[in-house]
Amino acid sequence: MSVQFGRWNFEGSQPAQDYIKKVCAILAQYGPDSDESYSNGGITILYRAFHTTKESRRETQPHISRSGVVITWDGRLDNRAELISELRTSLGINSPDVEIVSAAYDNWGPKCFGKLVGDWALSVWNPLDRSLILAKDPIGPRHLFYSFDNKQASWSTILEPLVQFAGKTFEISEEYIAGSFAHLSATHLTPYVGIHAVPPSSSVLIRPRQHKVEKYWDFDPGKSIRYRTDAEYEEHFRTVFATAVRRRLRSDRPVLAELSGGMDSSSIVCMADIVIARGEAETPRLDTISYYDDSNAVLDERPYFTMVELKRGRVGYHIDLGARRQIKKDEAHSKERFWLHFESDQLAATPDSNRTLWPELFERYAPYMRTEGYRVTLSGIAGEAATGGFVPAPTLELQNLLVRARLFRLAHQLRAWARKMGKPALPLLWEALRGFFRYSATYPWAPDALCPPPWFQPGFVERNKAALLWYPSRLALFGGLPSFQNQIQLLNHTRKFLAYRNLWAELLREIRYPYLDRDLLEFACAIPREQMVGVGRRRFLMKRALAGIVPDELLNRKRREVTPKPEEDISWPSVTELGSHIISDSLGIIQSGLFLEAVQKARGKGDIALDSLKRSIVLEYWLRHLASEGVLRTGLIPAHGADCSSLDAERKVHIRFGRQSSGAES
Repeated sequence: MSVQFGRWNFEGSQPAQDYIKKVCAILAQYGPDSDESYSNGGITILYRAFHTTKESRRETQPHISRSGVVITWDGRLDNRAELISELRTSLGINSPDVEIVSAAYDNWGPKCFGKLVGDWALSVWNPLDRSLILAKDPIGPRHLFYSFDNKQASWSTILEPLVQFAGKTFEISEEYIAGSFAHLSATHLTPYVGIHAVPPSSSVLIRPRQHKVEKYWDFDPGKSIRYRTDAEYEEHFRTVFATAVRRRLRSDRPVLAELSGGMDSSSIVCMADIVIARGEAETPRLDTISYYDDSNAVLDERPYFTMVELKRGRVGYHIDLGARRQIKKDEAHSKERFWLHFESDQLAATPDSNRTLWPELFERYAPYMRTEGYRVTLSGIAGEAATGGFVPAPTLELQNLLVRARLFRLAHQLRAWARKMGKPALPLLWEALRGFFRYSATYPWAPDALCPPPWFQPGFVERNKAALLWYPSRLALFGGLPSFQNQIQLLNHTRKFLAYRNLWAELLREIRYPYLDRDLLEFACAIPREQMVGVGRRRFLMKRALAGIVPDELLNRKRREVTPKPEEDISWPSVTELGSHIISDSLGIIQSGLFLEAVQKARGKGDIALDSLKRSIVLEYWLRHLASEGVLRTGLIPAHGADCSSLDAERKVHIRFGRQSSGAES
């Protein structure tokens, strides 16, 4: 995943060189393969490459097209051959992606965005009409942030430069903070008021005194795929799934697949082996990495991923979480777990809990990738949503039949589901009917009544109900079949999750998601619901289609339940360490008394919402970190000479009220 940055001073003066040097120093950590730039007419664009394909090594960015627009491209273009054929230009099979995208933009303008299949984020600077366009692919695994005012516009793959060198302090976005407690912040949000994220499937037009966000493409609710036999659906699924995997094997180095032992990751690895054996993949080899914990029945995945390793005749790299936790058990301290990440000199732009709560990711995973030279990893995220992997339920199928007024079929399926589930038919029908009248969380594992932690301030809860309740939705009578609407809502949750995920300089990699392939998702949205989920049978189509490809034991295993880390592995800070002044209280998020009471209760092994408490503690230390870095808006932290020594007794953090960031430029 390469990185880009741009700064446009509307009045025409070039950004200060000292400012650009500081930005370059941050970008260099993420793009080790090139240091390129464009500068003219008050605009400077920076690009740092992280090469993953042979074509990318031949590109020069920012790229100037034949029409004179300047394009900076961070992406993987999956439909290269189709575009080259359609454009009928001098482009060849070995042309870099950015040259194909440039030709497409010259030919179709912004309308080309809907034709670009793959994972990407780009910027287009037009010096003729002095306009800037930022855009992202329909799913959104790549980041692109931006800010603007009356004098300038800035954009970046990395959030830190927009915050650290803005020359001002920021208010914190309440909605982002609320959403972060479920990893589901809205895709257009960042933690900072005034800094935005380009939403998936959207383009942003920026001119002086103009800012416009438009959606350029969306899934078609009217698209329908109907076959006469089950075998035809199975063949189509195998084709689009193989294509999704093949596209993500485009790499000039070995690819590393995360193999958990579940059906999602196992299917990716097994299908990748077939694609590679056919000679259809560009990568020279696929290797695997797996986690396990023999001491935890839920995390004991070794028997399952071993089956895949036996099938492919190759053992992957294993990380024993149980052994690591045993070694660290006597060494763990609250400081290490909750604020270690925020002690570095580098700004932590987001309250990223993964760095502190999942340290094995950086202790074992990152060094292994660096040593072995991997740059691409495959992830099974979103497999359940794309293939009907949740607990099988009749609701969506019955709702489809209701909307289509297929009453005889409705009665037949209602009886079949009632027999399978051992429940009366009428309650099942009522559950389908009330989906049209009530708002509820789309994720099947989300409870009907989500309760925010009791230590949240009531006003904060009231203002951010939607984010705290996982952005509940209601079926519309128009807008596609209920099953289509559900697929889109699940995809929207995945988009929010991807928007929340951070890039880590310590773990440089390009994560690719086969289950988020656009063609695969269009197929899943267009086929009948009863093909995806049979009566009482989840992943009905996937299991049929992959029989003989994935070991039967994996296709037929029960759905895994996800549980948090063992409670005894948590070392909670004391009330004394937290101190009497809680910044998140002064921001109107948390009630100090109830929060500290919850911490005390957790230390005493009391019954408490542990995950929410962990995130609340991480949030508090992150806010203190922002305060110490001088990026928190004046007045949102203690004023009138309040004593701040309790914020961090060991580090003696001094909060610099209202200090402007060093290196800021006008």
